[in-house]
Amino acid sequence: MKLIALIASILVLFGALNWGFVGMFGIDLVVKMFGAGTLATKVTYDLIGVSAVLAILGYVGRK
Repeated sequence: MKLIALIASILVLFGALNWGFVGMFGIDLVVKMFGAGTLATKVTYDLIGVSAVLAILGYVGRK
């Protein structure tokens, strides 16, 4: 379970950095890496979203 939490944390961090780049510079790193509308881009965004939910549930579960 610790490995899943680590991977989720890394993906959440990457997602946050990506949105920071989108907001500040108009650069979407995921699209730059995988191309617009590709399966790899969609899967990456899905994994980041699931990771965010896991992170939220982890924080809520600690209290």
